[in-house]
Amino acid sequence: MLRALAVVVALGVWLGIGSVGGMAQGKLSQVQTNDAAAFLPTTAESTQAAALSAEFVETETLPALIVLEPAAGGAVTPEQIAAVQDFAAGLGDLPLPQDAGVTGTWGQYLVADPVVAPSQDGEAILVVLSLDAVAADQQLGEDGRVSTAFVTEVRAQLDEQLGATATSAGEIGLHAWVTGPAGFVADLVTAFGGIDGVLLLVALGAVLVILVLVYRSPLLPLAVIVTAVFALCLAGWVIYSLADADVIVLNGQSQGILSILVVGASVDYALLLVARYREELRHVEQPWTAMRRALRASFEPIAASAGTVIAGLLCLLLSDLASNRDLGPVAAIGIASAFLAVLTFLPALLLVGGRRARFWFWPRTPRPERADVTAGIRADVAAVETDAPGADALVREHGAWVRLARWVGAHARPVWIVTTLALALGAAFLPTLQADGTSQSDVFLTDVDSVAGEQVVADHFPAGAVQPANVIAPAEDLDAVVAAATDVPGVATVTPYTGAATGAPGSGAGEEPVVVDGNVRVDVATSAPSDSREAVATVEALREAVHAVSPDALVGGAAAQTLDTNAASASDLRTIVPAVLLVIVLILMLLLRSVVSAVVLLAANVLSFAASLGVAAVVFNHVLGFPGADPSVPLYAFVFLVALGVDYSIFLMTRVREESLRSGTRDGVVRGLAVTGGVITSAGVVLAATFAALGVIPLLFLAQLAFIVAFGVLLDTLVVRSLLVPAVVHQLDSRTWWPGRLSRPGVPGGRADVGERAEDARQESAPVQP
Repeated sequence: MLRALAVVVALGVWLGIGSVGGMAQGKLSQVQTNDAAAFLPTTAESTQAAALSAEFVETETLPALIVLEPAAGGAVTPEQIAAVQDFAAGLGDLPLPQDAGVTGTWGQYLVADPVVAPSQDGEAILVVLSLDAVAADQQLGEDGRVSTAFVTEVRAQLDEQLGATATSAGEIGLHAWVTGPAGFVADLVTAFGGIDGVLLLVALGAVLVILVLVYRSPLLPLAVIVTAVFALCLAGWVIYSLADADVIVLNGQSQGILSILVVGASVDYALLLVARYREELRHVEQPWTAMRRALRASFEPIAASAGTVIAGLLCLLLSDLASNRDLGPVAAIGIASAFLAVLTFLPALLLVGGRRARFWFWPRTPRPERADVTAGIRADVAAVETDAPGADALVREHGAWVRLARWVGAHARPVWIVTTLALALGAAFLPTLQADGTSQSDVFLTDVDSVAGEQVVADHFPAGAVQPANVIAPAEDLDAVVAAATDVPGVATVTPYTGAATGAPGSGAGEEPVVVDGNVRVDVATSAPSDSREAVATVEALREAVHAVSPDALVGGAAAQTLDTNAASASDLRTIVPAVLLVIVLILMLLLRSVVSAVVLLAANVLSFAASLGVAAVVFNHVLGFPGADPSVPLYAFVFLVALGVDYSIFLMTRVREESLRSGTRDGVVRGLAVTGGVITSAGVVLAATFAALGVIPLLFLAQLAFIVAFGVLLDTLVVRSLLVPAVVHQLDSRTWWPGRLSRPGVPGGRADVGERAEDARQESAPVQP
């Protein structure tokens, strides 16, 4: 009765979590923050410059740009200019969407009248719309923020009123694009919009197919998938509550990674638990007893795995970048949710039906094969080196892994030498990985309006004037700063800020510069778009030139923010990587009671990570032709691959240690690899498939992360865990466990475990109390 009550209570609690967490999961996009400037450290030069620059204006703005170009080429006509002016003048009077939650017009979010300016070559028209930067980030209804909704409305009105889009010219004869910072944000949000729907469906669909192939059962995969979904609901509930209370910050990138991590980790842990549960069902009649034994055997490796990943993720709190720092707790909450769901909800679900709970495994239902349960217990560690008729069926059914385990044991030295050399060859290409940043236009893998429009702006206007670099300098250094900035290659214009409305690039300005607290502001437009790598290089040179003549000057702006972000990412790599390695090796030492085995596992996984990045460099540079990578890609890849990749070695080595207590290290390696090979390989394939699902989001960063982690997980599963680690441990023999007691010759082991199993056997044979 108590057992049934525990199952009912556990399922009831999780159903409540699912109902509340499901709603919270659907509202995560409402608490996202995707402002890149907010992620910079307060000590960054661009952050300090932005704070001082804000004092020169009453309201900070977020520009949205409409650029129009004659469909037939040539110069724009006066009639076209007049039509665009009429269109722009009426945008502020358009009503807000009915589902906005507030009434009014779009004019309440615009801080200035639209400015319409033909290009100097007369072949394009630029419309500058200035949104209130603070209001633009506010939630508008349930479907998005003000900036995204405004850009969507402008694009719809261009098509409706003028018939002007990137592909249609309408009666006015102009193609139109909406670009600028607001346009890029809108397209980025649209790309992330597939996270809640498409990404999750693709990931769960791939996992379901793999699980059906693994279990050959229609019911068991559903139990595992439902567990992953409930884990995601718990994570969504906790994260939404914390983000809504401003305790943590969530962005679209973190939300996408969260979904993949939770699904992948949940299924991995579930595979390990279910495999052990199925193994125990071959020795006992009561599913409850089998589950208790499975939980006892699986808890330590699953807890160590989850703890390793959580600890590695929390090392991101050491980052200078808030975007990296915020991912740490978000992803850690996801892993903790997966851990809790697998060890509480899944066991309760699999015990539904009491004595008939084996139906989950239909049609391959595991049943005890011997009346003497204690003999069955001892038989499950029968030697795999022989095919004796009395050997346990559970071991014999892993024939392929038995043969591989024997082969690795018989050729340990050449196996670890060859695999090490192969991994080192892949790692040799690591220096060719171009991870020094990309242009914002390269972020998207599909054609988007903002990227195409930016190119049109660059063809006809000073592209960097849309978001110029801002130099804040003492007033007495104004002339020297202007002269130094003018001489920097790549600088188009240098204009002291006078407080006059500048509107569009090339518009007029006042006579006297504004002085605030003894400082002046100088706007420096670059020849290249402010979000491009060329502009970043120009700003880097600008800083050197300005600092030489005015040491107290600060250079900010969009390009400067990118420059500081890249520098912070490089610093994070140097800080976080050693921290993650230290944390993981300490956890491994505690888990395996050994220094040598911990160092071996960590070294193998670091080598695997380097090889994965090297192969990725070749694929990105020479196969896919990517323009480069964000500096945070290697950092995220390291945290995920080393923390997740070591999981499979943990699953293997905990079983090897268990078997080594009974029969010695070399036999333990062969037996451990033979018994765990199938389930760990399945777990690796599942995790690789879930990370590969990130590729459905058309963003460069996520596509690169998807490839690196998916390839790296397969490399860890199929090479490191299956070949390299077993071969090295077989070669080291008992020295693997130094300085633990298993490293001492003649130490008996396994008696306590046999005693525990004998006690289970006695309980199994006892009558069930009502």
